[in-house]
Amino acid sequence: MDMEKIYEEAQRLWGTTPLEDIEDGKDLLLLGDNLSMMASISHQIGAGVRQPLNLVYMDPPYFSNRNPESRIRINTLSGESYIKEQAFSDTWTRRGSSGSRSEALYDYLSMLTPRIIAARDLLAEDGSLWLHLDRRVVHYAKVMTDIVFGENDNLINEVIWFYKSGGSCTKRFANKHDTLLFYAKNKRKYKFFAQEEKSYNRGLKPYRFKGVKEYRDDHGWYTIVNMKDVWEIPIVGRTAAERTGYATQKPEALLERIVLSCTEAGDSCLDPFGGSGTLAAVCRKHGRNWISIDNSLPAIEITAKRLGLR
Repeated sequence: MDMEKIYEEAQRLWGTTPLEDIEDGKDLLLLGDNLSMMASISHQIGAGVRQPLNLVYMDPPYFSNRNPESRIRINTLSGESYIKEQAFSDTWTRRGSSGSRSEALYDYLSMLTPRIIAARDLLAEDGSLWLHLDRRVVHYAKVMTDIVFGENDNLINEVIWFYKSGGSCTKRFANKHDTLLFYAKNKRKYKFFAQEEKSYNRGLKPYRFKGVKEYRDDHGWYTIVNMKDVWEIPIVGRTAAERTGYATQKPEALLERIVLSCTEAGDSCLDPFGGSGTLAAVCRKHGRNWISIDNSLPAIEITAKRLGLR
């Protein structure tokens, strides 16, 4: 597959993307095509109406060949009820094509790449992109993002989000992780604030090293270290208080680590595949400005309800 050709086509598309009419407020919930709206944000930045962004978190479709459904709660005369609606389309076979995986992958990367270019252009020099995918296409997306962000090795981390929940499998190892690619706009200037975590001692016993503070809990002895690149965070379970019913909803704890590690209070963050509004909810909680975009009305309604906007 000719990655450079996809990149060149994506650059042309981004350069000719029409603008949408959007407000210039700090916090925005937008319904529509994210590429056009990112073009409008870029125009506002160029006009000095808006400051460049400090963080773009992208959680696009995963090339799963499925169309996930959300389970949405509604109020009726007889009480609460639930309906199912398609959250988004994740199928990539073109009409009239052979239906081959290579053609579908070409279409997928042709969708994703201009949005990665847009994210790069919207970022401040100290800003970062977090691209969230899984095993199916993350390696292809990394190649494209390496091309977009240049040859200066602006990939800061490949973070593994590990979770225990979900089904098991008898014919392979169960899939229990997603991958997040963390890129800096400028590797010499990007913001990063190390987060801390417990590191349990071998054997759960005290080391008693000179100058090393040790602690103990019900599990055993541990020290406090800077966080590593494998994160164990539960998915949003059926009984979780933050659950909205949106398919593929991500936990707030995951987005909090990203937001707190790469932004400061008053910074601006964008989620062009907004879904259930997790990034917006986390930004609101921690004093960051946010823009959330989705082309699905149910997603916008779920986010609005979650944020108390309606």
